[in-house]
Amino acid sequence: MTKAEVGLTVTHRRYVPYSHAHYAGHLVDGAYVLGLFGDVATEVCIQADGDEGLFASYSDVQFLQPLRAGDVVEVTATITRVGNRSREIEFAAAVVCRGRPDVSESAAEVVDPPLPITRATGTVVVPVR
Repeated sequence: MTKAEVGLTVTHRRYVPYSHAHYAGHLVDGAYVLGLFGDVATEVCIQADGDEGLFASYSDVQFLQPLRAGDVVEVTATITRVGNRSREIEFAAAVVCRGRPDVSESAAEVVDPPLPITRATGTVVVPVR
């Protein structure tokens, strides 16, 4: 029996290590955030349907601000539509802490309010049970 319902929300947080920086200024590629969206979508499917599900597509992705190594990023997934096997999910990513290498090698600060960096809408599918 499915527990999938509009409004089910899952949130993950992750520290972004410097080993993931690919560009000048310690920038991290946008695919990193899309990978995090996949992780949080997996938990949404597990909680809603008792199955990891499969990511079918993105209908929209917007990169709003850069993600940098040393950031702590929060990703959220919320079910916005429930079909027979499909679930439409809205994703959001925001930086909640940011490294401050300009102050010292280990300096960091809380970003308040969090800085939105990526938004997306996607569809997952789950098996019929």
